[in-house]
Amino acid sequence: MTPQTVPDATFHTRVRNPALGGSNPFEWKALTTAEIFGGKRIVLFALPGAFTPACSESHLPGFEDNHDRFRDLGIDQVICLAVNDAFVMYQWAVSRNVSKVFMLPDGNGEFTRKMGMLVDRSSQGMGMRSWRYSMLVEHGKIEKLFAEPGFQDNPAGVPLKVSGADTMLAYLTNG
Repeated sequence: MTPQTVPDATFHTRVRNPALGGSNPFEWKALTTAEIFGGKRIVLFALPGAFTPACSESHLPGFEDNHDRFRDLGIDQVICLAVNDAFVMYQWAVSRNVSKVFMLPDGNGEFTRKMGMLVDRSSQGMGMRSWRYSMLVEHGKIEKLFAEPGFQDNPAGVPLKVSGADTMLAYLTNG
């Protein structure tokens, strides 16, 4: 069951710190849900994994391509979440030319588990992953959630029917 508010979790991220210089100007930064969602209007979309076909070819590009439209509709930040580590999320963003969507690694699956969206994809060799969904969060409260059907069945492929950018844009535009 999905909570009414975003659950408390800590995300282990890597951020650029120019003061470090050199070939690796990144440092670890722990971000909490309070820091990410507090006082903001956020669109978060979660997907099974970086570099996977539907995630790379449709889900992520849909939100990146429509980022400015989301901002025009009063969204402070668009966030992509996956149960992948910070290094994978960074390289995936680089490989897909993603510069506007914030890539949020849930490497331990803490947030995803507390959301009730953690699924076992071991039969596909992927371990524990996020189910595909998108949500509108205002000041930490989940206002609307679009979860793909079939969660209980955990099929081999995770559909992309209701959690894409177009669905969220339609909801924000028409209510």
